[in-house]
Amino acid sequence: MNIKDASALCGLPAKTIRYYEDIGLVSPGRSSNGYRHFSGSDTHKLTFLARARSLGFSIEDCRSLLSLYENRDRASADVKRVADAHLERIAAKIEELQALSRTLGDLVSRCQGNDRPDCPILDGIADQPGQSPRTSARPVRSREEA
Repeated sequence: MNIKDASALCGLPAKTIRYYEDIGLVSPGRSSNGYRHFSGSDTHKLTFLARARSLGFSIEDCRSLLSLYENRDRASADVKRVADAHLERIAAKIEELQALSRTLGDLVSRCQGNDRPDCPILDGIADQPGQSPRTSARPVRSREEA
């Protein structure tokens, strides 16, 4: 089948399929006119890759998982090691996002949301880590303006 048919079957855009070929994840055959020809095995690999990517695995993780999938002498411990490492990265990302949510939630709760120019959200975004927060969003006036 051609790339358009393979794309429809596995749910990946043709551009992604070409990229996966460029980086050596799949190697479809070529017909005499140079067009890619995808076998059932190729589309199965592409579907496998699409699912692994949808679970958030990196390209290198996908390369490892695909290699393990194709190796019938593999140990499931090797597969579990790749998945465990990814799960740890997900947990760390969740913690990071929860911290971001707490920080932004605090800034939002301190904002009056009225017609005044004071805005703790902008002050919080402008503050450098380790510095004391600014007390006002108003610019500092020079002596001549005072």
